[in-house]
Amino acid sequence: MNPIVEFCVNNLASGAQEAFDTLDADASLDVIEYDCLTYCDLCASSMFALVDGEVVRGETPADLVANIYQFLEDNPF
Repeated sequence: MNPIVEFCVNNLASGAQEAFDTLDADASLDVIEYDCLTYCDLCASSMFALVDGEVVRGETPADLVANIYQFLEDNPF
């Protein structure tokens, strides 16, 4: 089973689309886009994704991708 990375469509529109595209190209991840993840305060203030249900943030798309891979390395299945 692959790790699940979830993005809010509003966060994608706010700059996280590049991170989504990078992660979606990784066959070892299941990357999903939702209309809303109900983390509106985070969505309005930073780029983030849910990784196996845990919030991971980044200042830039590249930072978000790096933080997601670091989270996955630190929290193996």
